[in-house]
Amino acid sequence: MTKNNTLFPFILITSLFFLWGFAHNLDPILIPHLKKSFTLTTVQATLVDSAVFIAYFLMALPAGFIMKKYGYKAGIITGLLVFALGSYLFIPAANTQQYTFFLVALFIIACGLTILETAANPYASSLGNPATSTQRLNFAQSFNGLATTLAPIIGARIILTKGYTEIQLNRMTEEGRKLALAAEASSVKMPYFILGSVLLFIAILFAFTRLPRIKQHEGHAASKNIFHALKHRHLAWGVAAQFFYVGAQVCVFSLFILYATKSAGITELKAADYLGLCGFAFLAGRFIGTFLMRYYSSALLLAVYAGVSALLCIIAVLGHGMITIYTVIGICFFMSIMFPTIFALGIKDLKADTEFGSSLIIMSIVGGAVLPRAFGYISDITGNIQYGYLVPMVCFAVVAYFGLKGHHVKVKPENIPVSAIL
Repeated sequence: MTKNNTLFPFILITSLFFLWGFAHNLDPILIPHLKKSFTLTTVQATLVDSAVFIAYFLMALPAGFIMKKYGYKAGIITGLLVFALGSYLFIPAANTQQYTFFLVALFIIACGLTILETAANPYASSLGNPATSTQRLNFAQSFNGLATTLAPIIGARIILTKGYTEIQLNRMTEEGRKLALAAEASSVKMPYFILGSVLLFIAILFAFTRLPRIKQHEGHAASKNIFHALKHRHLAWGVAAQFFYVGAQVCVFSLFILYATKSAGITELKAADYLGLCGFAFLAGRFIGTFLMRYYSSALLLAVYAGVSALLCIIAVLGHGMITIYTVIGICFFMSIMFPTIFALGIKDLKADTEFGSSLIIMSIVGGAVLPRAFGYISDITGNIQYGYLVPMVCFAVVAYFGLKGHHVKVKPENIPVSAIL
């Protein structure tokens, strides 16, 4: 494949990283918005993340089968259409004013995102020189970081600013308060309608674009089932590392507004602006990390970044005031390279096991459904949301181990003689 043949397809693929990043980073705005609208506890509000990330666990294998049977292009178009459907479902969800309906819409969006990520991550990694696959994937993921910067700032001004103040709510009757809070949910209709329409346009564009075909590697028997791929030990460690990393990332981003309003005593809108700054730090860290990979191994950078993030979590637990905000911004900078680096190292040298390996790593994103719940439970039980940062601290320690040792390519022998065991 020449650069001329791959440039435009790579641009299109990169646009997908921005789109799903934008969708994901509207969730931190939805959490405080829906928490207020439906009078939820922190644990109940984290069902937003659960609805999203459970979809990754359930849909990753079907997504891998789609890619194996119909190819990456079909997978991408399917993912975009499902993504668009979920976005449009926000309109009836707001009209019915039911929290469960919002969770269903988010689940369908996430099903589309799962298919997209299962296709786009390995496709971007394979679209060029294998020696630069990790750098290429980090570059594409940088536009995910751009979305992380823009989505909270834009979303907060569309969604969070169109509500009632506490003074206004306190003057209402109980029934009037419930109706007023539920009515706030309607502010999500326009942004998600626009998002769905953009996705339909991108799907049509992909349908009429010729994408280079990624050839299967020779010399490796194709997997008949997903367990065949797990004989690669570095893939197994990659799955574990991604589970904990995504859990940590969701804890940091999705619960940032709730965290910042308590730890630093700032307003939700101000917290949303700082969340945008977290996104900028994430974006800067991705570009700087991609540059540093020219001189240092991606595994070493991953270990160092994860180790620093774990140490910063201690400050996030013990600090007070604005230092906690700056600490979390620092965490966002250092966790920036983790997802694409874990992904690229995890699927390295899988050959014909790549599709199933990709599916397994995407399945591990379910960590984003599980670990924020642990964060929420710790916060609710202790009455201090800062203690929740003990969860991402442990997560980053696991990622650091993967960067140090777990990433080494090892394959379990499929048939071990009994004599060797004895």
